[in-house]
Amino acid sequence: MSLFKRLLNPNYKSEEKAKKSDHGKYYPEDKLPTDEKFTYNFNKNGGKFLYCENLEEVLEAFDNILLENDWYERDVFCINEQLTERFAGYNLNFIENPNATFFLSACESLVANNGSILLCSNQIKEKKLNELPANFVIFATTSQLVDSISEGLRNIKNQSKRHIPSNITTIQDFETEKEKDFMSYGSSTKNLYLLLLEDL
Repeated sequence: MSLFKRLLNPNYKSEEKAKKSDHGKYYPEDKLPTDEKFTYNFNKNGGKFLYCENLEEVLEAFDNILLENDWYERDVFCINEQLTERFAGYNLNFIENPNATFFLSACESLVANNGSILLCSNQIKEKKLNELPANFVIFATTSQLVDSISEGLRNIKNQSKRHIPSNITTIQDFETEKEKDFMSYGSSTKNLYLLLLEDL
């Protein structure tokens, strides 16, 4: 049962307790499904996760993000024409200039083992993460979930047989208030919302 079905199943916790009582102390732990691992790591990194079952819910969640942050009638950095058309009804000014209120984009993959978002020149052209707005709204689908970065890179290679995109990067630091540790030194922190559409 996927994480999203579990969230919607009120009897899930009691079912899990019954299963755990059957397992002995030395029974090996079950491997977490990819969707559950991603959700856990993404939330741990400080990302804001909005699961949507259909496009109507995506539009409603997007409207709520705009309302929460007072982003109506603002400049939005977006180079994806499909997203510009999909989110056209919100009185936003879509520009190809990173000096905007927020960045609206798709992504290549959602990486479960570290809760990161994999991007490349298809989404950010040749911009570095620190040149992009501090606020991100990423639109993705559940079919883009992968276990590892190497699996995400393999997908990019398979989809781009003639021309492999450049500027491949991940973003996984979403808590702007958090003090950086040694491992995240040099990475760019973003306030990130993920609109995740169920497509499986």
